Amino acid sequence: MTTTTDLEALATEAGRDLEGADATDIVRWAADTFGTRFAVASSMQDTVLLHLVQNVIPDVDVLFLDTGYHFAETIETRDRVAARYPRLQVRNLTPRQTVAQQDADYGKDLFATDPDLCCALRKTHPLDEALDDYDAWATGLRRVESATRANTPVVSFDPRRDKVKVAPLALWTDEQVEAYAAEHDLISNPLLTQGYPSIGCAPCTRRVAAGEDPRAGRWSGTDKTECGIHL
Repeated sequence: MTTTTDLEALATEAGRDLEGADATDIVRWAADTFGTRFAVASSMQDTVLLHLVQNVIPDVDVLFLDTGYHFAETIETRDRVAARYPRLQVRNLTPRQTVAQQDADYGKDLFATDPDLCCALRKTHPLDEALDDYDAWATGLRRVESATRANTPVVSFDPRRDKVKVAPLALWTDEQVEAYAAEHDLISNPLLTQGYPSIGCAPCTRRVAAGEDPRAGRWSGTDKTECGIHL
């Protein structure tokens, strides 16, 4: 049985050895190391990471957080991904409470009164519970996305969950993502071309004007910058 100490040591070594490695090589390392104990979390904003991973692990588990507040376009993107890549095991993760039940317990529109708690209930907790089934998970985090992500390691230890966290695209630029998506004719969320460079739940995401920080549309008007999954 792999212990927390083993995973932490493994992540530290891999983070050092794989820094600067090709994204596919990072995914291949994860596949060879963790097998079916490895999953990919996807927000269905773009499908670059999913395409890259499924080329190495066609039947990998994909974790999608169905918060109950998504744009219709995000749900449609999830369904298109499942149809194009039928071997992918898309797991639709839902919170313990429906939106109506949450409203009844915490008051209507918790996202407006306490966005941190709303994110915890509808994103962080469901992902935490799902990751109990795995030793490692992949995320599409990239260093250029924001100041809070500027030091994202390609492999690290996730101490809150006692898991190895893999970010194969950590070093990729926006231009690399766009070029890869175009080269492979990938599915992408249509909102990306409608002024939404960073897509979250509909109530907490607005369009971004030209020249604005791409993540300025997330939790606009507050000091919140992350949902909590990566904190």
